Amino acid sequence: MPGTEIRAFFKHGHVFVTITEGTFLVDTGAPASFGRVPSLTVEQKRFDVRAGYMGLTADRLSDYVRSDVDGLLGTDILNEFDLLMDIPQSRVCVSTANLDCEGDRVPLSFVMTVPTLTAVIDATPTTMFFDTGAQLSYFQGNSLSRYPAEGSMTDFYPGFGPFSTDTFRTPIRLGCTQQNLRCGRLPTVLGMTLMLAGTEGIVGNELVSGRRVGYFPRRQLLVLGESSN
Repeated sequence: MPGTEIRAFFKHGHVFVTITEGTFLVDTGAPASFGRVPSLTVEQKRFDVRAGYMGLTADRLSDYVRSDVDGLLGTDILNEFDLLMDIPQSRVCVSTANLDCEGDRVPLSFVMTVPTLTAVIDATPTTMFFDTGAQLSYFQGNSLSRYPAEGSMTDFYPGFGPFSTDTFRTPIRLGCTQQNLRCGRLPTVLGMTLMLAGTEGIVGNELVSGRRVGYFPRRQLLVLGESSN
């Protein structure tokens, strides 16, 4: 298989990779990468990175994710490659060439550089961000509270900080893939930003933590392999 295989792991509800420059959160919901170092090299391509983004630095991010990290990989870097994420096997393959993945093919669109997809909730097609940096999924629809309660949880959002939300185990269909995701509701101000972007929610990293997933942004494609659960 072409590309570079790097170590990946899932910890405290977040997806991380370890590269030469350190440990980084993988975040398809963030348009800008940042870190403790001024530049990163991925698959022999060098990228300059800033020290922070929307008030987040590596130190503050480490506090939020309860793990020491050296920064965050956003879509300014991730969208330059094909990524084959196999978190159950603790690896991610990154390639400038096209990679293959067997599974359910889900088309992607983009708001700026952040991917969106169509999810079916309550038999209704719904546009949602695909955000590997989100430990929860989010749905702003009124039907959310009809589903089984999963308790409250504290999360954070760049530029907003930490917040708490009640969560519910919500059936969501992506292509032909049906999965019950733990969903919360964003605070009103953040929910309004979703509406302005033409979306109604966020599909978080629970989708990728238990299966092989191909994230192929240059082909506007997400491929969902079978769940390992």
